[in-house]
This record gives sequence, structure tokens and C-alpha cells, in this order.
Amino acid sequence: MSDPLSRLLQSRDWLLADGATGTTLFNMGLQSGDAPELWNIDHPDRIAKLYQGAVDAGSDLFLTNTFGGTAARLKLHDAQNRVFELNKAGAEIGREVADTVGRPVIVAGSVGPTGEIMAPMGALTHELAVEMFHEQAEGLKAGGADVLWVETISAPEEYKAAAEAAKLAGMPFCGTMSFDTAGRTMMGLTSAAMATMVERLDHKPVAFGANCGVGASDLLRTVLGFAASGTERPIIAKGNAGIPKYVDGHIHYDGTPELMAHYACLARDAGATIIGGCCGTTPEHLTQMRRALETTPRGDRPSLEVIAAALGGFSSDVDGTEANAGPVRERRGRRRARA
Repeated sequence: MSDPLSRLLQSRDWLLADGATGTTLFNMGLQSGDAPELWNIDHPDRIAKLYQGAVDAGSDLFLTNTFGGTAARLKLHDAQNRVFELNKAGAEIGREVADTVGRPVIVAGSVGPTGEIMAPMGALTHELAVEMFHEQAEGLKAGGADVLWVETISAPEEYKAAAEAAKLAGMPFCGTMSFDTAGRTMMGLTSAAMATMVERLDHKPVAFGANCGVGASDLLRTVLGFAASGTERPIIAKGNAGIPKYVDGHIHYDGTPELMAHYACLARDAGATIIGGCCGTTPEHLTQMRRALETTPRGDRPSLEVIAAALGGFSSDVDGTEANAGPVRERRGRRRARA
């Protein structure tokens, strides 16, 4: 394929993605309830700093500040008529940062869920979902994004709509889902079912995988599920930096840079090719993850017991896939990652 991400994947054994957008922006002053996408116009310097932080930490790929960039999400902030403008601006800032790095860095246009329930359970039809995703995709394409990055999806129908929108925009895409309900997505999809689904799409993703969810251990169990399906498509792992805790009025994640460095190597050994962090993952985490991936020899595919010992137990006994249906102890606290 001719897109920049596919070319980079052909030349590398692994790529480091970025970390958390929201965590970093809250640290810059974003208030709860505000639309981060408005900062693409109102505070472009802060968004450039967000992107630059990931690049300086060693990321080969970073996501644009456009997670909530569909009309459905922007409507909550009376900005539903600014979809193209805000997405284009978010990608343009990213393009400027990436083009000054001196090494290949991929600008991935973030496309999050609409926040609506797909028909027949809800009012969001396939046609309307495609239309909203396509509008966002055109803005990201105009701004210079290399690839669309669909993330944190729960419903297979919404994933399929985003894939169709990417095709309409003439853009390659990657797509991750969030497996946060006993190893399944909120709508019940298992890792094995997702691996089957992506191969049946008319417009297939360059890479697919999981992001966010419950914690790093659960996400790696999902990655093992993808690998067990026999897929030859690159797998994405973007796990949270530990478990969220409410401290002094704010959400904090307890995953240390050392823990996330160990997670990164385990993700690689489990079968992931694109490895990054989600909620709570800062440039400090990314720096340690990059160093660990560069200096730690590739190991055997980790067992569930190895993952639990290194990163903490799992949030559920099973994740719905036959290969991983054996008993696993529920989370009983966390162990410190090995140095």
C-alpha cells in the first residue's frame, strides 16, 4: 500500500504511538465539560505542545485532538456547524509538528464514537453515522492527516459506519474498540469477533486493536485474543496507565512509567505492532516505553499468569473467547512492575 503508515510498518517491527490527549490537556488547564476540539482554534499553541510532547518522547505516531469531532458530539457545545473547521485545524497543527521532526512521524486523525446508540436499539441509523463520520474525515484529510484513527468504539455497527466513511473520503484507517465489560465491548463483542469483523469489511483497516478499557492487564488479554485468531493484520495496543482513582477532586491513574514500560514490552511480545497508551499516559510514560522497547529483547508470548504477575490481576475471570476461558483470579490489588 502507498499510505505512509503502511510504508512505515513495512520497515519496522514495532511503532510507538502516543499517550493520553485528555490527561495532558487537563494538565494544561482544560476544564471538565469543555470541548477539547475548540482549542484547535482557540489555543493552537497548546495543541502543538500536546503533539510535540509525544514526538519528543519518541512516538512514531500521534493522534489529533479531534476525538469528539463529529457533529453529534460537537452539538453538545453548540459547535455542530464547525465540524470541518475544527477537524481541519487539529490535523493542520499536527502536520506542522510532524513535518519538522526530521524522521517519519504519522499524523493520525482521531475519530471517536458519536455518543449515540445505533439502530435498532437507538435512533442513529447507519446512513446518518456514515454521514457524520465522513464529514469529520474530510476535515482531517484537508488538514493533512496521514490516516484516520477510529477509537474507543463499542458497537460493531458504528465501526462499520466509520470504515465506510473512510472509504468515501479515500483515506486509510486504523480502528480500535474498547473492551471494558468482562473482556468484551459494552455491546458484547469479543476480541475474536472483532478480528473476524475487520476481515469482512469492504474497506479494511491498516491495523486494528484495542484501546482504553479497564487496565493494562485486561487490554493485553484482549491482544492475546486477537493474536489467537490467526490474524496477519498489525495489532494495536493502547492501554490505560493503570487504574483510575479519584484523588482531591481529580481522576489520577496509578500506572508508573516503569509499569507502562513493562506493559509495552509485554504488548509487543503478545503480538502488538503499534503500542501506545491511553488515559493517564504522559510523555514521561512514553519515554520509558520507548527505552524499554529499544533495549529489551523480544520474549515469548506471555501467559495470562505472567501478565497478572507483572501488571496486576484481571477485572473478570474470562473475556468470552474460548482460548482464554480458563479461570483467572480477579484483581486483588497491583504488583509493582519488574525493573
